[in-house]
Amino acid sequence: MRGLAILGLILALATPSAAQTLAENNERMFRQMQQERGVTNAQINRIREIFAQSRVMGQGNPAVTRYAMTQEEARARLPAPPERYYRNRQFERICGRPYMAPLYDPATERPEDAKVCVDMFEYPNIPLAYPVVWVKANEAAQLCAAEGKRMGDAHEWEGAAAGALLEPDYRFDLAQGAGMSGAVNRMRQAHNAKWGPSRSWTYGPQWQRGICAQNSSKSPGCNGGSWTGCGSNTYPTGSFPNCKSALGVYDLEGNAAEHMNLPLAPDQMASRGSKSLGVTEMKGSWFIWDKIRAHEEWARWRAPFWHGSQVMSPASHSNYHLGFRCFVDVK
Repeated sequence: MRGLAILGLILALATPSAAQTLAENNERMFRQMQQERGVTNAQINRIREIFAQSRVMGQGNPAVTRYAMTQEEARARLPAPPERYYRNRQFERICGRPYMAPLYDPATERPEDAKVCVDMFEYPNIPLAYPVVWVKANEAAQLCAAEGKRMGDAHEWEGAAAGALLEPDYRFDLAQGAGMSGAVNRMRQAHNAKWGPSRSWTYGPQWQRGICAQNSSKSPGCNGGSWTGCGSNTYPTGSFPNCKSALGVYDLEGNAAEHMNLPLAPDQMASRGSKSLGVTEMKGSWFIWDKIRAHEEWARWRAPFWHGSQVMSPASHSNYHLGFRCFVDVK
């Protein structure tokens, strides 16, 4: 019996814990970011520091995550290798980086007129990588800053999804005299009333099943949000080639939901250089939508103040299906 106990102890020590495996997965991802996007050693060191402050941030809890599609299956859906299929040299000249798309209004502007670019894929912004989840909004802002990028404002994400970046139309006047949640709800109602009659989705004027990464399921036994019970169940980013906006941005529908900055005053706009930022908003619809339409959503739709906080609050929300993408101002 004592020998069996010792053998069990040896096996336990030899088997990586979930935390160790998560760290190993993250290191693998950091190497990919350097190889495929040219992220520098200094940037990776800062990114590594931010990840080290979290026990859960990464591409899902390895102990319970069962991805909805393998990377091999995703690769087979593409007519060319992802590094060729998704590379856009015009975008790279404008944005100065791979896998970013310029945001502009095609009705009045050319791609070269763009003042801002957005990651084509959810972070780590590598085609066919799994999205980083269990990330707080303040961590997302720090990770974007580590690469000289920033978190996007709500209207920028909506412009990417709707296929036209328009001038911001925040009703800051409605936020005056209201608490945080009251201000969000007033502004949200006015915005959705304005854009509701002309609603569209990233791929067209009608919502459709099967276009985006929206046919997965929660982990068996997932109780709504625990690290130990809920795997990410995401797809490789970009694995649905038709789930692309008119501006060339993927997975704005489906896959992970995304942190975004919702300014409640002009001096909280990331697009105007603010570092204090506003409050959190979760953008996008995630991976169960083909089965369960859990709530309304469309390209310019703004969500209720779910799990709301200041973006830079250390207590901002995270969960197994919530990620982010970064934006960068064009110099």
